[in-house]
Amino acid sequence: MNDATALPADGAMHAAAERSRLLVPLGLLALYVIWGSTYLGIRFALEGWPPFLLAGVRFLIAGVLLFGYLRLRGMASPTLRQWRNAAFVGTLLLGLGNGLVCFAEERVSSGIAAVAVASMPLFAALFGSRYGHRTNRREMLGLLIGFAGVVVLNLGSDLSGSRIAALALLLAAAAWAFGSVWSKQQDMPAGPMNTAAQMLCGSAALLLMGFAGGERLPAHPALHANFALAYLVVVGSLIGFSAYLYVLKHARPVLATSYAYVNPPVAVLFGVLLAGEHVGPPEIAGMAIILLGVATITLARQKRA
Repeated sequence: MNDATALPADGAMHAAAERSRLLVPLGLLALYVIWGSTYLGIRFALEGWPPFLLAGVRFLIAGVLLFGYLRLRGMASPTLRQWRNAAFVGTLLLGLGNGLVCFAEERVSSGIAAVAVASMPLFAALFGSRYGHRTNRREMLGLLIGFAGVVVLNLGSDLSGSRIAALALLLAAAAWAFGSVWSKQQDMPAGPMNTAAQMLCGSAALLLMGFAGGERLPAHPALHANFALAYLVVVGSLIGFSAYLYVLKHARPVLATSYAYVNPPVAVLFGVLLAGEHVGPPEIAGMAIILLGVATITLARQKRA
């Protein structure tokens, strides 16, 4: 009797393992390509939409769709405290993190924006020390290498010609990092509801910033800009996020977060091939140094664990 009931269970576990072995690489590939392409998607969407309202509309639509789907599936709505925390984190990650990237991409190429945002794990390691994570020697070395890469990147022709864009991208990376670190210490909504709540709250902050800054919804945005916005909503936010959740659940965290290494060169490649963007030696050197610093920190943490 026990053997008879064990066989189906073993078969189900084996099937799940086989499915995971196939879907994890596909999910990673989706993350590498999708999240690497969103920088170029933002650039195309900006040809018809102002930056903060673009991000606000994107996350409002994605947040409503995801929240509605989760509620239909029976997932509980966040508590009042969780809404408050999601509002703070959503404002940091999406309001400042994504909004400032859109703002900067009006002034610099999508590839350069992606390379600058690659400094986010460096800020995360720095902020993490405030919450009980002591930085060891290897992690400190990674921080120094990474910030040296940021300096080299800022010497490039693109960012050196637009200091406000350089500052916006560094603030975006720092805001995303601090929001990510802070959220780990708080009572946040469960699972994908966390992202839905952050999208809804972050979109409200983005729309407020946009309208307060004098932006107006476009009356007749270009068709390709609307297609780019739809791509960001459906592919960049909903499909990309679903792929990330699956990989995070079925693979080691180091593997799941490897997109941080791959997205910058993918974004640069998309920009060069599809938009004729130019990337010079200082930008390539800065990207290589930043990614070396991020890799040093990640490997140091993995060894510590």
